This record gives sequence, structure tokens and C-alpha cells, in this order.
Amino acid sequence: MPCTVSMTVNGKAVSREVEERTLLVTFLRDQLGLTGTHVGCDTSQCGACVVHIDGRSVKSCTMLAAQADGAAVTTIEGLAAADGTLHPMQAAFREHHGLQCGFCTPGMVMSAVDLVTANPSPSEHEVREGLEGNICRCTGYHNIVKAVMAGAEAMQGGTMKAAAE
Repeated sequence: MPCTVSMTVNGKAVSREVEERTLLVTFLRDQLGLTGTHVGCDTSQCGACVVHIDGRSVKSCTMLAAQADGAAVTTIEGLAAADGTLHPMQAAFREHHGLQCGFCTPGMVMSAVDLVTANPSPSEHEVREGLEGNICRCTGYHNIVKAVMAGAEAMQGGTMKAAAE
């Protein structure tokens, strides 16, 4: 049975009619065309679908669109500034080669931003632990961890250059 969902996605109010069983990831990709949120496993194990709901990271493959009714949703497309300037975490992933094929990158970045928001100066161990719900099949995580550490510093007003050394 169809229902109407209304939410704010990347700062814009949206309202659509969807089937009650529609997953949030499907709503974002198919209804709104926001394909940066990836579907990797449909079992909540890989983290490629992570978005922010009211500022907290959530695996959108495990949440119904109707459950996000009234929420503020941020996807990877909404993380950068309106002028296209990358978010410090996105810039850190680019600068520190925290990606290979890029499939897991949106979920990794969204999880990393949430991690650093909660813990502005994470240790390497805390970064690795904080990203446990995200799987990368290409890298050994070394550069991802470096990128998160640099992104954390940049988010606190530091420079990525210092983190690269």
C-alpha cells in the first residue's frame, strides 16, 4: 500500500509517494536520483549505503523510507559545500588515496564524518574500530585510516599536510 514520505534530503524538502516496504536506499537512488549511496550487500554488512539521518550514520539498506519521514537526511552528494568545495573528509580521502575502486567510498566517508563528529581526535585504533561496519574489498585499509586521521584534523581546523607527514 502506498504512503507519502516527506523529509529533508541534502537541505531540500522532498515528498514522494512510495510503497510502504521501500527501503531508504531505494528511495534515495530510484526516486531522488542520488546514486552516490550504493547498494553493496542488502544485508547491512558492507556499509556502502551509509547516510546520515538527523546527523547520525545509518545503513540505509536496513531502514524503510517511511521510517525517515520527517527526518533530515544527508547523502554523500550533500556533504560538499554548495559551491562544490569538498568536505574536509572527502578532500582527505582524495589527498591520501583512501579509495581504490571507489564503491565503498561514500559509505566510508559518511561513517568517518560521524565518527569524527563524535570523537574529534580519534586514535588509529578508534578509527579502525569505528569503521568496522564498512567493508572495502580493494584496499588494506591503511590509506583509509590515514585519510580519516587527516580528515579529522582538517575538520578541527588543522591542515591535511601535517597529517600526511
